[in-house]
Amino acid sequence: MRAQIYARVPRAELQQALATAQALTQPAKRSYLEFLEAHYAAIKRFSAPLLADLDWENAFTGDDFFAALLVVRDLLTGTRRQLPPQPPRAFMAPAWQAFVGATGGPLSVPAYALSVLATLRERLRSGDVYVRHSRKHASLDSYLIPLNQWPALRADACAQLGLPAVPVQQLDDHLHELEGHLPRMEQILREGGDIRLNAQGELVVTPLAAAEVPVSAQELAAQVGQRLPLVELSELLGEVDAWTGFSRVLLGPEPVAAQRALLYAALLAAACNIPLTDMARSTALDYQALWWVASNYLREDALKQATTCLVNYQYRQPLAAAWGGGTLSSSDGQRFPVRGHVRAARALPRYYGYGQGLTFYTHTADQYSQFGSRAIASTVRDATYVLDEVLGNETELPLLEHTTDTHGYTDLVFALFDLLGLRFSPRLRDLKDQRLCKIQGRDLVYPSLKFTARFHPEFVRRHWDELLRVAASLKLGYVTSSLLISKLQAYPRQHQLTTLLQEYGRLLKTNFILRYLQSQPLRRRIHAQLNKGEQLHALRSWLWFGGDGALRRQQDEQQQETVRCLNLLTNLVVVWNTRYMQEVVAQLRREGEAVAAEDLRFLSPARYRHINRLGRYSFLPDETGLLAGLRPLRTGA
Repeated sequence: MRAQIYARVPRAELQQALATAQALTQPAKRSYLEFLEAHYAAIKRFSAPLLADLDWENAFTGDDFFAALLVVRDLLTGTRRQLPPQPPRAFMAPAWQAFVGATGGPLSVPAYALSVLATLRERLRSGDVYVRHSRKHASLDSYLIPLNQWPALRADACAQLGLPAVPVQQLDDHLHELEGHLPRMEQILREGGDIRLNAQGELVVTPLAAAEVPVSAQELAAQVGQRLPLVELSELLGEVDAWTGFSRVLLGPEPVAAQRALLYAALLAAACNIPLTDMARSTALDYQALWWVASNYLREDALKQATTCLVNYQYRQPLAAAWGGGTLSSSDGQRFPVRGHVRAARALPRYYGYGQGLTFYTHTADQYSQFGSRAIASTVRDATYVLDEVLGNETELPLLEHTTDTHGYTDLVFALFDLLGLRFSPRLRDLKDQRLCKIQGRDLVYPSLKFTARFHPEFVRRHWDELLRVAASLKLGYVTSSLLISKLQAYPRQHQLTTLLQEYGRLLKTNFILRYLQSQPLRRRIHAQLNKGEQLHALRSWLWFGGDGALRRQQDEQQQETVRCLNLLTNLVVVWNTRYMQEVVAQLRREGEAVAAEDLRFLSPARYRHINRLGRYSFLPDETGLLAGLRPLRTGA
């Protein structure tokens, strides 16, 4: 076909025509920003009242943006007819400068207004501009304990955080730890082995070999799988409710059987992504009653309390103690596609193809219980939400340490975990590219180690009280960690508090990396905990079988309730499996089987092959004999 085209129109002529068309339709000085100018009229309709009605405040005075914002407000509201001879434009990025027009020449009013609105969006995110009386876009300082109240709260806050009485003792302890790690790490690198330097001087970390599962543990797992009872998913809910009483948390102290049946059906519908209309038809329950229970009892706060009830029950099971003491937890995101207009949904072709989706971010304890879950945008880094459920933990789990994969860490998160008295132990990818810091003023010689950053202890020491105030604000509930982290990490400029936390976090990350490289048991423990989360992801995917696997609930509140329901159902399955696995082990021992205690840790309650999730179908002939003819039509009422 190409040869036939070129026979009619020469290739050079076609290329020249294409270049001319591109020059006419896409001038080089405009680029992609021209698309915005075509929509200026629509943007002006809502931006004019937006700028006029809100009380804007400027937190960053390093440029002339706020003056430009006032000019554009007057332009859009009609107070001003044209731009001043020399409007403020020092705040503009080079791309916007070219789009608006050359200095000294005529400026495009729509282009100037659009540049200010785009910058306003960025500065609202970063906190450089804030709105009075707003929660999400307030001044950064308003999220923290007020300065006039902080002296009275400092001692109590430090006691709750478990911080030492001497304010900077914690910092000195980390400095001494780093000085102790360096000579040991130097020796390990010189000796070679699993951790070594290659010919180019790059760090090489040999991947961990898969942990060998003893033959006795494999046989035990097979016997457990063979002996677990076959159960209907609907029956499983009632059985666990009899043990734990989670329905009383949702319905009240004395729910009747009919209420519990409606609750189980509504919970199963939300958790398995089944429309209520389908659930009503499948169960012969009244749709209106089912909708009433789902709307009034499956609320986010009540679902969290019911989850706490199940997690506490799991914590007290003897078999769960073989998997962990409840001190270690992990978090990870699981992506689900959406259908319809969902505001928080984002496009990620790698996961959703041509569609959009959400991430269900879940926190898992080392006993396989999941104590928290929420829906977040798939384009937001996991590290933003990693602390929320850890700080909001109301269960009996004595959480001390948390792990994530690479997406769940930043230097800032390292700092916040430490200030809150917790240990952060992520699984880091590309360790050879991680930045190690040396201590400013203590230039010790370690030729095998490559330091690409410096830690300034005096800077952190001077501002230590600010770090304590941030940690206390999180601990005492003045602000959620996700809101604070999102503000601190926002574009375009780092706040001084962000710089301070990242500086402290670099020291903590360096200590962790050195500890991580020196300890193979630590690497295995982190890997094993993250694997537990992956096993539960498989269980959650198996439970999420309705609606073609796509979430259709559009409001954020509805999405959070759906995620909590799925989390609650996952814990119900885990608790049921744990209880019956204990019975299998006890039965084997009564039969004279030698079940070693060390083999129990290789068992997993994240199993589902013995559970029927689809209900039962009946294919018996209709006793009324109607199948020989036609069924009566409905009245249409």
